[in-house]
Amino acid sequence: MPAVLETTVAMLACARLGAVHSVVFGGFATLELAARIEDATPKLIISASCVVEPKGIIDYGPLLNGAIERSAWKPSSVVMMQRDLCPIPMTKGRDVDWRDVMAMGKPVDAVPVLATDPLYILYTSGTTGRPKGVVRDNGGHAVALKWAMRNVFDITQDDTFFAASDMGWTVGHSLVVYGPLSVLYAGKPVGTPDAGAYWCLITEYGIKSMFTAPTALRAIRKEDPHALLLKHKKEEIRKTFETMFVAGERGDPKTFNFFSEELGVPLIDHWWQTETGWPITAPCLGMQNDDLTEDGHPRIKVGSVARPVPGWDVQLLTADNADHDEHHGHNHENEEQDAELVVKLPLPPGMDIPVSLVVWSVVTMLIFDDCSAAQAP
Repeated sequence: MPAVLETTVAMLACARLGAVHSVVFGGFATLELAARIEDATPKLIISASCVVEPKGIIDYGPLLNGAIERSAWKPSSVVMMQRDLCPIPMTKGRDVDWRDVMAMGKPVDAVPVLATDPLYILYTSGTTGRPKGVVRDNGGHAVALKWAMRNVFDITQDDTFFAASDMGWTVGHSLVVYGPLSVLYAGKPVGTPDAGAYWCLITEYGIKSMFTAPTALRAIRKEDPHALLLKHKKEEIRKTFETMFVAGERGDPKTFNFFSEELGVPLIDHWWQTETGWPITAPCLGMQNDDLTEDGHPRIKVGSVARPVPGWDVQLLTADNADHDEHHGHNHENEEQDAELVVKLPLPPGMDIPVSLVVWSVVTMLIFDDCSAAQAP
């Protein structure tokens, strides 16, 4: 399912019924999709007939049919959201039309579930091995997101947040559907229609903060190297916009400095991943702390993802301190060495169900002074 309203409706409907959902990124090929179907064993699959990209239409029908054919597990039914631009043939006896299902829908009460019951399964991208299905619980995840939205992202009840993410990634779950009041965007940073798409969204919806990836910012800068589309709306942007959060990859200083200067707001790098569902390290903008100046701006070096968020006990282990707890928090100023980044038990809310990733191997980690934290490559 692409980043359309129906995706959010389906996810929230599953949550209301106590059903476990697993949203899959639309860019995966047949084999990757088949592997996830086999592992999750879904009773029902909901899919769009296609996704509309700047370079053309991508049909989902052949991908889904091929994946089901390859998978040893066969779903009972497929609900197909037929898009007018690209309707596809339906498989008799298996497929039903989204519009027909919606027409038959009736209001139902929310099904009570335990806080520790699973809310969804989300698969890792598979860049470091076989994709792993991460199980997110209901209660702990809700607590973690509520705390993070207020204390990390400084978003309150009346604020609007925008995350430029595919729905199949952890950001799409946490920062589009389950965390804040969201802006749902089915376009791209460039090409839909141009490199000013983000700035139009900010001004149209009064967005206070947004999340994107450094790759998106680099693409915008490449298309609009002098930020002409941004300058055109800068005064209006500054009426509501306060912070841009980035994550997902290393943020290079040139890109950070360019957009921070042009927007007139700080760019905040922070670190989390599929296995966690909320930030591990970040400057907590909603809290008074040493990472912020008196006016609330982050006192963080470009390229740093700041300190561990409260609840996370993050440590660096090297060959000479792995067996000595007293080295926790040691200041390795300007030191370069091989290290492992580890999270000690107990894990914070949202991580009650065990996940596979406890130790992240880091090659040649740069450890900065107390005003910053290491950025894992």
